[in-house]
Amino acid sequence: MNQRIPDNNAGGAVGADGTRLACAGALSAPKADTSLSNTVSDKYNSSYFMPLRWGIDSLYLSFKGALHPEQQAKLESLKVLAQSDFLNEQAKAQIKIREHIFEVKDKGAGRFPFVLDDNCFRIQLSRITSSSLPMAFVKISSEYLTHKPIADIVEDLNMVLYELGALESAANVSRIDLFADFSSTENMESWSREAWVTRSEKIYQYAVKGVFSGWSIGMGAVMSARLYNKVLEIIDSKKEYLIPLWQAAGWDNQATIWRLEFEIKRDVLKQFDVQGLHQTLPNLNGLWSYATTEWLRLTIPNTQDSNRSRWELHPLWVLLSSVDIDTPGGTLTRNFTPERMPEMSRILRMAFASLTSYMAREKITDYELGAKLLITDLYHHINNHAVNIGTDFDGLVNERVAAKARKFNTILNNQPKPDSYTSRDYRSASDGDVYEDF
Repeated sequence: MNQRIPDNNAGGAVGADGTRLACAGALSAPKADTSLSNTVSDKYNSSYFMPLRWGIDSLYLSFKGALHPEQQAKLESLKVLAQSDFLNEQAKAQIKIREHIFEVKDKGAGRFPFVLDDNCFRIQLSRITSSSLPMAFVKISSEYLTHKPIADIVEDLNMVLYELGALESAANVSRIDLFADFSSTENMESWSREAWVTRSEKIYQYAVKGVFSGWSIGMGAVMSARLYNKVLEIIDSKKEYLIPLWQAAGWDNQATIWRLEFEIKRDVLKQFDVQGLHQTLPNLNGLWSYATTEWLRLTIPNTQDSNRSRWELHPLWVLLSSVDIDTPGGTLTRNFTPERMPEMSRILRMAFASLTSYMAREKITDYELGAKLLITDLYHHINNHAVNIGTDFDGLVNERVAAKARKFNTILNNQPKPDSYTSRDYRSASDGDVYEDF
């Protein structure tokens, strides 16, 4: 039986037929203390609660259809290359579609035999004969979702899939994660598990090196939630691209940033009959309202009242449940690429660490001398290794670059290369002092 999604911003709900219904028993946040523009009244000023970003963090879509026969044959051969024992063969396991240079994985995922990866999409594809499966199951990267409006991202994805096969339907949502990033002076460890009133039986709290890091509710189920220290999380996830977006929203680089995030899977969307992407997107506020007023609430426990449904909402939850998730959730990133490149600063840090280690070992204090000698020794090391494995210097370097390019989605291998200054030019310039012009 289809349920209703309460919409605390529109004063109604969305029924199975897509019409707006009267809100029946939904717990709406007090309007006197909140605003639909994601600002708060004087009672809860920005020192107590400052919303920074909100919206969709993860989106998983499925598409019915069938691969083109020639594309399936191509993917079969590329997958064989990816499984090769030879690095130069593995490096050729790529496919270019529009502006994307996808890495073709050596293994499938579950019942999907083909997997394509770049910084925008992870695309799992089924064979033509797999009539029970969708043609494609796609995860849109969180970073891409901070760069473009969702409509533009889906248009890009559709164009990619059109080249791979014949689509028979629009996108269906298999999972959507809604989030709100905020800073607050509230102590997130100050309440007990009892304060969470939820339909889930799983409530856990976590710490990292003795520092409280957050809560999780219902993990692994068809719906779950997390309230966690996002700054701690990005140290591991390397999502530094969020930092300038928080700064643009007024973050002072000091306050702890917390994220409230709901993971909503297909079974829940199906209950509300909003599993089609064209149905899900207009109902984000309804989903957020259901998540924060019916499925989960943070309350102030009242030992005098055994009916927990009557417990007063925590002030923080009043604000979080009133976030207008359907409005633009902050500025978009300007710098984004489909490539999965490591940060240049990280590469340079590694290079600097290698250089200083070399100089200390060789008792060198002059930077230019150290750099010249390191590159000379590095050349001899690579050359000796190339001879030992039966190739030449350029062959070994090009092989390793091609392998990295496949992983980073930066170079389409086996394409004509422009004329450039190569290592042979270095070596032909001078046999004794190769790096005279370094």
